[in-house]
Amino acid sequence: MNLWDIHTHRRGTEKAIFNSLDFSDIPDQHFSAGLHPWFLDENWEGKLHQIRSVSQQSPALLAIGECGFDRLRGPNNSLQKAAFRGQADLAKELEIPLILHCVRGFDLLLEYLKAEKNPPAIIWHGWNLKPELATQLLQYPVFFSFGKHLQKKESNAAGWLNLCPRDRIFLETDDSGLEISSVYQAASLILRLSVEELEQLVISNWNRISKRKIE
Repeated sequence: MNLWDIHTHRRGTEKAIFNSLDFSDIPDQHFSAGLHPWFLDENWEGKLHQIRSVSQQSPALLAIGECGFDRLRGPNNSLQKAAFRGQADLAKELEIPLILHCVRGFDLLLEYLKAEKNPPAIIWHGWNLKPELATQLLQYPVFFSFGKHLQKKESNAAGWLNLCPRDRIFLETDDSGLEISSVYQAASLILRLSVEELEQLVISNWNRISKRKIE
């Protein structure tokens, strides 16, 4: 089965997008690369240049990220906003999605989306906020990746997955240690779709928003 894991920190899985933080070591698999807000510093533009070089060397780079906003562990907002915009511009140029990390930064994302006339596809990874917040994002090219929180039937993630437009859905393991099959099984129960239908849905959703295809 082609159970794609859209965002993971586990190396070595064939049908997965491994999140790489070391731009000098191009992984021998599908991967994403970005400037995580936890590790941002004033040299972010130089590091973004490295990611651009990697994107030219390897077609296996499928997404920019994870990147975004974090008011708990990130630097000042102005630095986070500048680095996010730089990475969003690169994702748009490459015609690939951006994987979003967002902790207490919903307003900063909205600020960007309202100001940017043509944002890239943005996949909010590990979604577990209230459905009312998610609906505010549907007018923009924002997609939702669900993972470990689906294991709890009463979670915000499960509630929004049940309501989310199906062309906005992705699935992931992140750093949970779960097998991606268990995430698909949980999503299957919530959506009343077979795992096989979900498999095709995730692949179709990705290929609709990315120049770099999966199969």
